[in-house]
Formats: sequence, C-alpha cells, structure tokens
Amino acid sequence: MMSKTCNIWARRLPAEWECYDAVLMAWPHAGTDWAYMLDDVQETVTEIVKTLVGDGLKVVIVAPDVDEPRRALTGLPEDKVFYMTVETNDTWARDFGVITCEDSHGRQVLLDFKFNGWGLKFAADKDNLITSKMVEAGLLQGEYENQLGFALEGGSIESDGKGTILTTSECLLSKNRNGNMSRDEIDYYLKLTLGAARILWLDYGYLAGDDTDSHIDTLARLVNDHTIVYVKCDDETDEHYEQLSKMEEQLMAMTTVDGLPYNLIGLPMPYPIYDAEGERLPATYANFLITPTSVLLPVYGQEQKDKLAEQMMKIVYPDREIHCINCVSLIQQHGSLHCMTMQLPCFNL
Repeated sequence: MMSKTCNIWARRLPAEWECYDAVLMAWPHAGTDWAYMLDDVQETVTEIVKTLVGDGLKVVIVAPDVDEPRRALTGLPEDKVFYMTVETNDTWARDFGVITCEDSHGRQVLLDFKFNGWGLKFAADKDNLITSKMVEAGLLQGEYENQLGFALEGGSIESDGKGTILTTSECLLSKNRNGNMSRDEIDYYLKLTLGAARILWLDYGYLAGDDTDSHIDTLARLVNDHTIVYVKCDDETDEHYEQLSKMEEQLMAMTTVDGLPYNLIGLPMPYPIYDAEGERLPATYANFLITPTSVLLPVYGQEQKDKLAEQMMKIVYPDREIHCINCVSLIQQHGSLHCMTMQLPCFNL
C-alpha cells in the first residue's frame, strides 16, 4: 500500500551528482515506436545497463514482458538488475520516473507528477502510472506524494542540490502542460514542491526535432553549484545559432546563490544528423548521465566532435570516469542517454 501523502515543508531536490545506487530504465519493445529498429536500440540499452552495473549501480528495468530484457542481459549479477512487469508506452524514464526529494530530516519524498506525453503529443497513459505501481510494489522507499495535478518531466529541471533549479520557459509554460497557471504561479509551485530557493529560467534555446519543448537536459546542465555546461553553436549558418547565442548571453547574466557569475563551459554541437525522412534530429552532448563515480556521455559516431566532448567532460569531472556510449540509435526517436535513465536514491531493494 502507498503511504499517506506527506505535508510539503522544508525539503530539497538533490543534485544528480550526489549519492544514489540505482537507475530506472524502460525496455524498448515491439509495442513501441522502436519496433522498426528494435535490435539496434536494445543493443544500445544493453550497453548502458552493463556500464551502470560495471560502475556498481543497480538497474531497475520496467517492461510488459521482462523475459525479453532478462535474455538480453544474461550474465549480469542477479543482485544488480531488477525487473518489474508493467505496461509501458515508451522508454523515456527520465520524464515519467519518480522525482525524489529529501525532507529536512533526510527522509525521501516520492513526487509523482503527471506525465502527459510532453504536452499531449504522444500517448502516456501507461507511463504515467509507473511511479505509483513501483510504490505499490514496494520498490521505492519514502513518503509518496501525489502531484498528478501538475505536469512535470524530470528532463525539464536541473538542481544543484542547494536550492537552485534551472529550467526553460518554453517547456514549463507550455499551454498543454499547465496552461491554467502563470509563470509566477509555476515559479512559486516549484519552489514549494521541490524546496527551491530560486528558479533560474532560460527563455532561449532549442534543438531541431526536439519533441520536449526544449527540455533543459538537452541544452544546459548544472554540474556543480557554480558551473553550467551548455550547448554552444559557433556556426552562424546553423539554424540554432541565434537562439543558442541568446541562451548563452542569458547564462552569462545568471549568478550563483553567492552572486558570482557561473563558470560556463560550452559543449560542441554534433554535426547534423537526419532521419530517413530528412528531418534533423536533436543530437546533443548535454544529455549525459552523472553517476556517483562516472559520467555516461552520449556520442554519435563523429570522431572529432565526440572526442572533443569527451575531453571537455574530463575537465569538468577529473575524478569521474567518462564512458562514451554511442547513441545514434536513441536519437532516431528524438531522445538520448539522459532521457533513457532516472536515478533512484529511493530504491528499496
């Protein structure tokens, strides 16, 4: 049974680089949009799972038929990979997964927000139930809090763990998410619900082919409480140049909680990648996953750009191993590595 909804008082949203020991992923299957390229995407997901397990993390796989991932992941330690049978619409665990806050006593608070398919673009009825089903199954430890009246995806917010949330107005002010609320109302709601002292809003920046309305995890990432890694466009002929330049200017004007400018590190943009219909896809190196000991960096088979992104992440995180994961398959469905994963500080096994 779910625990009673707890009161919202002092709390914080931990930063991704803090301690956790499990990651949630959803297995791609024939009932999803991956059907036409299932082998390729399952191979990529398998590599991600093996990398996480190799780093000592547990992985929770949700799937309508768990025998499929069991076969693909044969040989991995049984105490490191856990399976839950549940219907899924898709595979983007970052956006339907539980968002875990910590209250003033260090206890986990399990925030279950509404996931409505990125503003009603795609079916999400099954994915929207996964958090509550994980709580009911006893897989998540903490106080369950029903926030299903508010649409919020994990990929739309970044936290430094110290009260600062970074987000984009394009996404959070989308009419098909919480269109009945003003910016001020959403700002206040996020502060109250996530325990934030301030919300930093980016009003510029997008990636062609992005279905999320400019999720922050595709554009700019907090990597510590004074550094932001972001997508930088140097090509004046690129369609992104104007918007990303304005985003860069806005980042330059932002300050830390101590009133100092952020240390800004601009990641390269991959060379354009297109799908079979000629649509440009939202490839980005910013969609990396930070674990307690490593960084899983998406790469796209572009030796020069991939290497540069890897070198920059080594500068950002000299104490963490950088694992490069080829995500050419993932980008075909307009997402990448961070979108596929959600850290679970609240995992109960």
